Amino acid sequence: MNDINIKEKNVKELETVCEDIREEILRVVSKNGGHLSSTLGATEIIVAMHKVFDSKKDPFIFDVSHQAYAHKLVTGRWEAFDTLRQFNGLCGYTKPSESDDDYFVAGHSSTSISLGVGAAKAIALKGEEDSRVPVVLIGDGSMTAGMVYEALNELGDRKYPMVIILNDNEMSIAKPIGAISRVLSSVMAGPFYQKFKKHTENFVDNFGEGAHYIAKRMEEGLKLITPGILFEEMGIDYIGPIDGHNLKSLIETLVLAKGMGKPVIVHCQTLKGKGYEIAEGQEEKWHGVSPFDIESGNSAKKSSSKSATQIYTEALMHLAKNNEKIVGATAAMPTGTGLSDLMEAYPDRFWDVAIAEQHAVTSMSAMAKEGFKPFCTIYSTFLQRGYDQVIHDTCLMDLPVVFALDRAGIVGEDGETHQGVFDISFLRAIPNMTLFAPRDEKSFHQAMAFASEYQHPCSLRYPRGSFAETDLPDSISFELAKSQLLRSNTSDILFIGYGNGVGRAYETAKFLAEEVSILDLRFVKPLDKEMLENLAQKHKKWFVFSDSAKMGGVGSAILEFLAEAKLTDIEVVSFEYSDDFITHGNTKLVEESLGLLPQQLAEKVKDSL
Repeated sequence: MNDINIKEKNVKELETVCEDIREEILRVVSKNGGHLSSTLGATEIIVAMHKVFDSKKDPFIFDVSHQAYAHKLVTGRWEAFDTLRQFNGLCGYTKPSESDDDYFVAGHSSTSISLGVGAAKAIALKGEEDSRVPVVLIGDGSMTAGMVYEALNELGDRKYPMVIILNDNEMSIAKPIGAISRVLSSVMAGPFYQKFKKHTENFVDNFGEGAHYIAKRMEEGLKLITPGILFEEMGIDYIGPIDGHNLKSLIETLVLAKGMGKPVIVHCQTLKGKGYEIAEGQEEKWHGVSPFDIESGNSAKKSSSKSATQIYTEALMHLAKNNEKIVGATAAMPTGTGLSDLMEAYPDRFWDVAIAEQHAVTSMSAMAKEGFKPFCTIYSTFLQRGYDQVIHDTCLMDLPVVFALDRAGIVGEDGETHQGVFDISFLRAIPNMTLFAPRDEKSFHQAMAFASEYQHPCSLRYPRGSFAETDLPDSISFELAKSQLLRSNTSDILFIGYGNGVGRAYETAKFLAEEVSILDLRFVKPLDKEMLENLAQKHKKWFVFSDSAKMGGVGSAILEFLAEAKLTDIEVVSFEYSDDFITHGNTKLVEESLGLLPQQLAEKVKDSL
């Protein structure tokens, strides 16, 4: 099935191809996990894109790209599709190093139209407008981010040829009004209307301002009952909505849009999970899934260990129940971050602000200014999108916003674009910011209690899934800039753990014949300088364990402290992540490839001695 030859097939044959694609996606995702409902819903759109355009020369730009599985299957990756999201296998997102048919890396949302504008500018400068056109596929959820409108604003002004396919699988951008709108929209999607519109524009150009005024008022009257008014007012032609599962209509419309020679949005309405009845509709649970049984839809047995996200939800629920000033926001990840339970219990105090991390940070900063205690709950990788707001709108005014960073560390199958490894490095540099991390369930509740009372910006990080499973000493209450010494002896070796790294330090120590001292650092900013100075008197070999980037991370903070304190006889070895992007795959396999399993780390400790 590697060579499908879409361009040589008729519509009936392509409908069969779509069925085959859906079956293969369902088979592989049920086995490997992955994104399901969105990619099933986009199948006909992607097949139509390949029928009308050429991914070898036309930039195919997928927003987020988790809906691009069909694209992978029709571009020579059918045989390798079994390895989807597996270590050393196909990536779950577009990746140019994997295939020339993938134009750009994409894992975060709302970048596609900006990429399309940049590609269109380059095509224009090269004089290739007659042979190449960017084609963008973006979902309605991604349209909530401000970056989209920044790009549309320039595109509508400069009029670069581009086809933007809006995959609307949840709602219309502006809800059509009944049967009249459906009829008008289908007419507007046809070649007759578009040709008529062009001729009318040429005609009124010859009859002055009065004719322009009349034509404009007539057009506005039509738009009031169609969903394209926003885009048309920005200077971008609009076609639709059309049935995103009708291949014949899709192909005809994309041929029309391609030939218009200007920016145009094709609005397609699709059904999430199309072709797999259990997943059809709008249920968030089928967006990204773990392996499941196709017949029943039941997921494979999950770990009995409580996840860090579950602990966060329980802790925040307890705090919110006893303090009505506690509020919170997440950016389009209410279930993933565990905030959905809070939104249900306290709908006036906890919000999903959509894919808008910048807005989440700034709006919560204003709430802090008004005397509330906001918990801004965002994946580590997604807070990168709101970095300026953390500096400018939170820390500059020293506002007590709590940044709860889920998915800190290696996240596994989602890979490079989602690994939560940089937050310590980019947050530690900001004045007024305090950074700390729990190591297990009890310390997480204590960390949350501390955060709820702390009157300055702060961030706590925690892993995807459960904390490192090991028997740790009982945790004590959190106190600013105070660590906890978990094990002390006369060895020359000190293990310093931060967050989930504490459990890894304990597991590593089990593979050593020599007893070592172990410190739960707790705070990486500010550091417990008194404790570190005392430990420097008897321990000269320090090993750092943290699920974070090495550059600017925990080891860097400790080295800065040692230099400032003029403690020159301490040897520091950091087991944080090296200066590289971390690939996708099962977390344990990825860690093994990086040499970060406890047994591997123990060997490194022995070698360094």
